[in-house]
Order: sequence, then structure tokens, then C-alpha cells
Amino acid sequence: MTSPLPPLPVRRLGPGDLAACSELAVSRDWGAEERKWRFLLTHGTGWGIDAPDGRGLAATTVLTRYAGGLAAVSMVLVAARYEGRGVGRRIMTHVLGEAGDDTVTLHATDRGRPLYEKLGFRTVGTVVTHRGGFRPPAADEPDPAAPRPAGEADLPALLALDAEVFGADRSPLLQDLPRFAERTLVTEEDGRLTGYASAWRNDGTLVLGPIVADTTAAARRLVTAIARDAEGPVRLDLRTEDPLRHTLPAWAAAHGVLPAFPNTLMVLGDRDLPGDDARRHTPLMLALG
Repeated sequence: MTSPLPPLPVRRLGPGDLAACSELAVSRDWGAEERKWRFLLTHGTGWGIDAPDGRGLAATTVLTRYAGGLAAVSMVLVAARYEGRGVGRRIMTHVLGEAGDDTVTLHATDRGRPLYEKLGFRTVGTVVTHRGGFRPPAADEPDPAAPRPAGEADLPALLALDAEVFGADRSPLLQDLPRFAERTLVTEEDGRLTGYASAWRNDGTLVLGPIVADTTAAARRLVTAIARDAEGPVRLDLRTEDPLRHTLPAWAAAHGVLPAFPNTLMVLGDRDLPGDDARRHTPLMLALG
């Protein structure tokens, strides 16, 4: 049985740590995802523990805080040779201290969930990652509510809608979408913006998110419009625990985007996630909620 390590210093991560972060991720069977790491370290604060043996990083995480008191913890990784020695608890305890009184959320793998439960997180839902080649449905009659490309003039309404749906001001992150995302589409009704979807490229996969829509039918239209001409596999991270409300998983699977692996959506303590869950169909990325 391995013994716990003495408390190790936790330090800020920066752009110079990108290669070490990707190396640690690959060692734990994640993708390198350097573009995702760069985005997270731009909009959040990365924390790391240097490996005592001098071989890269022993642990990482990123804390992204939003105005309004919501925070997301992501990219929690521990090198295999330090697993079970208190390193994960050490870095999580540090990052929760940095989060202060924010409502803290994360998406947990089966490997990480026992630690998060010990730290006071509780399960509030399940998100299943779907991946595959999207087969668009047969064309119907022209749709007067068909999504259209987002323009600069849509940004104020898009930011207001996102804040309402996610319960926090995520303006800095969303203002970066034109640079980060390949496409962003919006839906509107009677001149009012009612939904939007973005798609961004991650290690050869087109990731769809966020997807915000007032109905499941509108969400399907956004997915179809943004993924119809996708080259390569498409990824959707979809809620599944209520099949009457969350019908996108079955629809996505019927169109070639198949369930791959689950994650547990968790919140610290007895708080609830803010915002409107019914309109929150997929996150920007599991890391950010």
C-alpha cells in the first residue's frame, strides 16, 4: 500500500505549461487537447502540482469563475504513479478554497467521483458524450424558423440569453467565440433571439456546444444546421436522466452520433445549479458547464 505524500505546493499554470498538461492528459488516456487547454487557461485559472520526481506535472485542474457566483472545476488529472497518495485531494482542496462562496460544479468520471463525494459534491444529473458521423434528417418543407449565422449585432442578445439560461454572466468567454468556434448559429422568433449553437474543432472532432434553445425541436434544428456538412465525427454532450425532457440523446443516436461514455454532473453542497435547465441542451464543453 502506497503512503500519502507530504503536502505539495500548488502553483498557477500558464501558457508555458501547455505541453506538460497535454502530456499528463495523454498519460491518463485523455486526448492532448492543446487548443482546449489554451482556451481554459485563458478564461480560467489553472493550478498544478509539480511531480516530486521532476517528471512533469503530478496533478492539474482549472477553475473558471463567472460573475454572479458560479464556478466550474475542470481538467482534474493526477499522474498514475501518484494516484491514491492524496495528490488529487490536495489540489481539489486548494481550488475549492479559491472558489470561495461560489456555487461550484464539475463533471466527474467514474474514477474521480468517489473523491468529489468525500469533498461534499452531490450528483445532480448525468451527461453522456455522444460521438459519430452525423446523418442529417431528410429535408422537409422550408423552415421559416431555420437557424442563421450569428452576426456582431446579435452579441448583446446572445449574452443576455446565455446569462438567463446558465444563471451567470459568461460574457468574456462568449465574446471569444468568434475566434474559438468555427460557426455560431442563432434562432429567433418575432425578432427576438431564442437560441444559439456553436461548433468548435477539438483534435479532429467537431464539438457542438453550447446549444441553447427554448424547445427540443429548436435544438434539433440547430444541431442539424451546424453539423450537416461536418467533416469527420461530431460530439454532443447530452443530459439523459429525464427521457421525457431530454430527448436529444435518442435522436442523436438515430442520426449516427452514438453514446460513448457517461459523466456525472455534480454540485458542491446542497445548492442547485442556477439558470434554466430546460433550455440548456449542451455545454460549451464539459469543462465549463
